[in-house]
Amino acid sequence: MNERIDLRIYADAGAVAQALADYFVATGERAIGERGKFTVALSGGNTPRAAYELLATDPLRENLPWSNVFIYFGDERCVPPDDERSNYRMAREAFLDAVPIPSANVARMRGEIDPGLAANEYASILRCELGGVPQLDLVMLGLGEDGHTASLFPGIAQKTEEHSLVEAAYAQSQAMWRVTITPKLINAARRVVFAVEGVAKARALAAVCEGPRDPMTYPAQLVQPSSGELTWLVDEAAANQLRSIE
Repeated sequence: MNERIDLRIYADAGAVAQALADYFVATGERAIGERGKFTVALSGGNTPRAAYELLATDPLRENLPWSNVFIYFGDERCVPPDDERSNYRMAREAFLDAVPIPSANVARMRGEIDPGLAANEYASILRCELGGVPQLDLVMLGLGEDGHTASLFPGIAQKTEEHSLVEAAYAQSQAMWRVTITPKLINAARRVVFAVEGVAKARALAAVCEGPRDPMTYPAQLVQPSSGELTWLVDEAAANQLRSIE
């Protein structure tokens, strides 16, 4: 296990979701205290959804001055914002509609337009709002059974341009285009957190954290923050193939 990795193991998926919600709030409070605002890129998936639903109801969320929270997205399917597959729709329904965050503070990826244009547009938004070399306070990520994260898929993840922040990616397994932030943007963040649960993710988690470096096969290995913190919140089922905890 990489010594820079902070691995935290929980009993089950519900505990991981609670830990992720708590991490969101704690990171937000710290960022706002230090810099006056909290910038975060959300991820899709079932575990983040559960965490978002907790944020919608947990009294802890009241500690955050939501007018100082700025929401971005790590990736998006190329579908309209009201499509049931949209990460934006999921986040909006799970918690954004329930918290007092100004709509101007939520920057969605426009999945309904040409993927390349959507990627360029989002990169421009990031640069305009966060500077030429954007540094997000937090990037939230998941891990696919195939080792992908965000929409960085096996076989294509290393084809991202060295200086690009956002790119269009074709997901062969889903036969659809997606828009994704790149390793450059992820690794510039002050904090990156993975949330992983379920035995189906165990092989990929072990390969990413303890296996030989092979990011073409396991794109999540590309996540190596240059100076920020990397935290993994995983449940016991997902961690059961990790040698370092035996």
